[in-house]
Amino acid sequence: MQIPKQQILELLQQQGKGDQVGQADQELPEQVDTDQHAGLLEKYGLDPAEIVGKLSGGGLGDKLGL
Repeated sequence: MQIPKQQILELLQQQGKGDQVGQADQELPEQVDTDQHAGLLEKYGLDPAEIVGKLSGGGLGDKLGL
């Protein structure tokens, strides 16, 4: 699943990981692929499968502005 980097950065901020936002901004591409970039997402404490599941189910989509 493709997710805009800005939405990932906002999610980190919402989770109280503001100190990681700058580094994530530099490392992540503009469009984050949850499969291709799973390792980077996990580095920031984000579970790609959980993100996809919540986006599909709606819960996280509201938080991400989708």
